[in-house]
Amino acid sequence: MDDNGYMALALDLAREAGAAGEVPVGALVVSDGEIVGRGFNQPIGRHDPTAHAEIMALRDASSRLGNYRLPGCTLYVTLEPCAMCAGAIMHARIERVVFGARDPKTGAAGSVIDLFAESRLNHHTVIADGVLAEECGQLLSSFFAARRGRTLVA
Repeated sequence: MDDNGYMALALDLAREAGAAGEVPVGALVVSDGEIVGRGFNQPIGRHDPTAHAEIMALRDASSRLGNYRLPGCTLYVTLEPCAMCAGAIMHARIERVVFGARDPKTGAAGSVIDLFAESRLNHHTVIADGVLAEECGQLLSSFFAARRGRTLVA
């Protein structure tokens, strides 16, 4: 499967988050062509500010692989990681991150800051962006437009 195929699966996870009333972001971890971790945003439902899609996918992969380090793995996520998730990604030693839509408000892979480019850090993750960006962005835009519509009616 290629990057587009994995991102399409991450979009399915994002839709699952949206259906649960969470911001629709989905993520998965791939090792040697096998999906070893899945996650979607769940901070509201879990009452946990760290339950972002990336963190959930990293937790799932670490549990399945029996290691908190995930070298050689690729993380696919529908939205550019925030600073918290970027830190977790680097601590997990993820080799590559592929994301869809940029996040101009909290993105930590170049939109607001670029933690992955910080030369003083001891791990450097390769970043690929823009994979199915239009679909990822549209899912988020539709979610927030619907939320604003409900807020205006209430």
